[in-house]
Amino acid sequence: MKKKISLTGIKPTGRPHIGNYIGAIKPALEMAKNEDYLPVYFIADYHALNSVHDPAEFRNNVYGVAATWLSLGLNPEKAIFYRQSDVPEILELHYILSCFTPKGLMNRAHAYKAAVDKNLATGLEQDHGVNMGLFTYPILMAADILLFQSDIVPVGKDQVQHVEIARDIAESFNRTYGASIQLPEYKIGEETAVIPGLDGRKMSKSYNNTIPLFAEAKELEKLIKKIKTDSTPPDEPKDPDSSTIFLLYKEFASEEQIEEMRNKYIRGISWGEAKQELFQVMNAYLEKPRENFYQLMANPNQLNEILAAGAEKARVLCKPFLHDLKKIIGCK
Repeated sequence: MKKKISLTGIKPTGRPHIGNYIGAIKPALEMAKNEDYLPVYFIADYHALNSVHDPAEFRNNVYGVAATWLSLGLNPEKAIFYRQSDVPEILELHYILSCFTPKGLMNRAHAYKAAVDKNLATGLEQDHGVNMGLFTYPILMAADILLFQSDIVPVGKDQVQHVEIARDIAESFNRTYGASIQLPEYKIGEETAVIPGLDGRKMSKSYNNTIPLFAEAKELEKLIKKIKTDSTPPDEPKDPDSSTIFLLYKEFASEEQIEEMRNKYIRGISWGEAKQELFQVMNAYLEKPRENFYQLMANPNQLNEILAAGAEKARVLCKPFLHDLKKIIGCK
């Protein structure tokens, strides 16, 4: 039986953080354990080119994402793991799909609308600072998804629109040619659909409220102490399900630890103690992956070899599909 495709990508725009892990990496690695699926992981470096124009930073960010996946358990022998820019078929499909994408659909894309709203709110021309990479970002993402005939795309809640746009574009192509591009489905982990950051807003580099995934122990402890809490007195009961600290704790603790922590919340625990408990489980959980991460970062040639091998597997998988698509539109 042909395996279904599960596809996950991460944009390398800075240090991978806890939100990346909980929202994308962890569920994708869990899905990889399902033998009905072929896991496909990619580093979305062309997406990062919208905002990162320093070559050294760009390259280091790519290595950082690669080392993150590998140190957390991705097995490149059992998955397809590649750098987006190593698979030229993605850009070829990107152009083909752009010819079936209404401009109005791009006008409604969240990232573009957010940029326009920000410009108008500050008195700037609406497209100030907007490059075409940002504007057509959803089409490139559609190419990422559709090229591999993905069945499932695990995403955070804020990324659902991109999968829906990919479906819209595929349906437009299918109506035109009577063809059948695979329509992907998205999968959200509802409990962690939005990961809160240090200030209670969504954890995001743009808000500067992230916890780097492989921060050294002292930095990790310092950042956890900054997590925003309410003014409930130390001995008063607290609601674990509305607590950022408890939400993060659940992602790194055992079932027994989680139950014990929940009871502490109900009985009454100080925020300082809760933060220390969170630090202990996170630091213990990430200690070995952190060591592996820095070893890999010190060996970029090893990372390049792994990504190049993954790109070859990716191209073997996607070339027949693109060839058939070009025959359909008359290019073959």
